[in-house]
Amino acid sequence: MLMHPYLDIPYSPQLKHFLGGFDIYDREETLGAELAKYDPECPSDRADLISKFIVRRFSGLTHRHKFVLFFVLGEALDDDTSKLSEVFKHDPFSHSLLPVGWNEMKDPRSFFEHVYSILSEVWIDELYRASQEDCSTW
Repeated sequence: MLMHPYLDIPYSPQLKHFLGGFDIYDREETLGAELAKYDPECPSDRADLISKFIVRRFSGLTHRHKFVLFFVLGEALDDDTSKLSEVFKHDPFSHSLLPVGWNEMKDPRSFFEHVYSILSEVWIDELYRASQEDCSTW
């Protein structure tokens, strides 16, 4: 069983983990101000956001962890759009907060498709390497 890279628990990523780098909870004046300069609906801004806050965030993961995480994203894209928009909704009982307006994103599918596209290019070697292994031995 693949274990979490930093905790002694099984690794079980969720779609919302892709948005962790955008969590401005208790950082509204710093990270929130920086993210406010971007429009996640604009493809060029979105590419910058993905590179800075998703690709970099997961750079320390092993090829196996990236493969599992990438698989979660692929499955979500195969499902209906409601699951994709659900992760952007604010939960008032959660200790996380996305930038202002992100919960009203018009096309969350495009956002995640862009993430998938960029990660498939950036992680190509690692995804291939993991795909050649027997994941039942992880």
